[in-house]
Amino acid sequence: MLAAGLFCALAGCALIHHNGVPYAQIPPEQIRLADDIHLARDGWPQARWWTRFDDPQLDTLIEQALRDALSMVIARSRVAQAKSDVELVSAGSNLQVVALGLLDRERVSAHGFLGPFAEQAPALGLTGPWYTEGIVGLGASLDVDIWGKQRAQIAASLGVSNARLAETSAVELEISTDVAQLYYGIQTTYHLIELLRESDEVATFAIEAHEARVVRGVEPRTLLEEARAQQLSTRQQIVAAQGQIKQFRESLRALMGAGPQGLPAIAPVALPPAHASLPGTLSYELLARRPDLQAMRWLVQSSFDRIDAAKAAFYPSFDIKAFFGVDALHLADLFTHASQQINLIPGLYLPIFDGGRLNANLNGARAASNTLIEQYNEAVLNAVRDVAQAGSRLVTLDAQTQLQKQRVQSVAFVKDSAEAHYQRGLASRLTAIQARQPVIAEQVALLTLDAQTLGQEIALTKALGGGYRADPPVELKPR
Repeated sequence: MLAAGLFCALAGCALIHHNGVPYAQIPPEQIRLADDIHLARDGWPQARWWTRFDDPQLDTLIEQALRDALSMVIARSRVAQAKSDVELVSAGSNLQVVALGLLDRERVSAHGFLGPFAEQAPALGLTGPWYTEGIVGLGASLDVDIWGKQRAQIAASLGVSNARLAETSAVELEISTDVAQLYYGIQTTYHLIELLRESDEVATFAIEAHEARVVRGVEPRTLLEEARAQQLSTRQQIVAAQGQIKQFRESLRALMGAGPQGLPAIAPVALPPAHASLPGTLSYELLARRPDLQAMRWLVQSSFDRIDAAKAAFYPSFDIKAFFGVDALHLADLFTHASQQINLIPGLYLPIFDGGRLNANLNGARAASNTLIEQYNEAVLNAVRDVAQAGSRLVTLDAQTQLQKQRVQSVAFVKDSAEAHYQRGLASRLTAIQARQPVIAEQVALLTLDAQTLGQEIALTKALGGGYRADPPVELKPR
C-alpha cells in the first residue's frame, strides 16, 4: 500500500525537461610539455620555495606580505564566509526546535465559526466576546531528506569552501612570487647602478684627459664633447635606475600592505645562481600542484552537487512538524493539565505545476556547471602553456647567458691587453682606461640576462604551483 502511494506520488511530480548534457573535460594527453623543452635539473618546487635563495631579507619580506597583504586578508575572509555558508546549509537539515510564547487579545465575531463564544454564558464557559488567549510550548520541525536534496546542497557548499581554501593558497603563491620579482628587480637595479658608476668614472677620466689636451691645443674639442655626452648619457641612466628603485619599493609596499615606514630597508646582495628545475612529465600531477586548478576542480564538483539538488527538487518532499505545550482562551487556565496540547503533523509536498520554475532552475544549474567545466579546461591549458613558456625561455636564456659570458671574456682580454700595453709604455693611460667601457657594457648585458633568468625561474615556480600539494586531486564525475 505504501509502495503504491509512493508510486502515485512520483507519477504526479513535475517532469524534467531540461536536464542537458555535461561538457567533456580536457583529455589527459593534453596535460604535457613538448618533447624539446628540457632543463638541466628535474623536479617540482618545494614548500617555502623562496628559502632556496638563502636570502634573509627576502624571507622577511615574503613572510610579512603573507601576513599583512590586503589580498590575504580578503582571501581569509572569503574562507571564513564559505565555512559559515556550510554551517548555515547544514543547520537547515537538522532538527529545528523553538520555544513559543503567544499572547492574543481578541474579540470573537458573533457571525463567524466561533460565533457561540461571543455570547455571555459563564456556566458554559462562554465569557465573550473578548478573550485573552495564551500559548506556551515547544515547536519542532524536521525535513526528511529522502531524495538527497539537502545532502547535495551541503556537498555543494563544502565544495565552495574547499575551493576558497585552495584559492587562498593561490593568493599566497601570487603574493610570494610578486614579492620575489620586485625584490630581485631592486637588487638587479642596485648592480646596474654600480656598473653605471664605473662607466661614469671612466667617462670622468676621459673628460679630464681630453680637456687637458684641448687646453694644450694638441687635439680638437670634438673628442672632449663626445666624452662629455657619453658621461651625461650614463648619468641619465643612473637617475632613471634610482627612480626605478623607488617605483619597485612603492609597488612592494602596496603589495605588502605596509605603511609609509612599514617597509624595511633593502641592502644590496649578489643575485643568486639559477636553481630552476622542470619535471619530466606533467600529466595529472600538475592538477594537484596548482592551487588555482584545484580550486577550479572544487567549483566544478560543487556545480555537480547543485545539479543533483536541482533534480531532487522535482520529487516529493516530506517533513514532520510537532508542538507540545499549553493553549487556553483564558490566561487563568493556561498552566492547567486540561490546557495541554500536542500536535504531530507529517507533511507531503508534491510539485505538479510550477510554471517551469524547477526546469529553469535545473537548466541554469547545468549551464553554470558546463561554463565552469570550460573555464577549468581553459585554465588547465593555460597552466601547461605557462610551464612550457617559462621552461623554453629558461632554455633560451641559459644559451644566451653562456654566449654572453664568452663575450665578457673576450672584451676583458682586450682590456687586459690595453692595460699591459700601458704598463709597458706602448699605449696611453686614456686608452687603457677607455678599454674598460666595452667590458662594462657587456657586463650590463650579462646582468640583464641574469635578471631575466631569475625572473623566469620565479615564473616557472609559480607555473608549477610553488610547492602546493593536494593529494589526491579532486576526482570529477559529471552527472
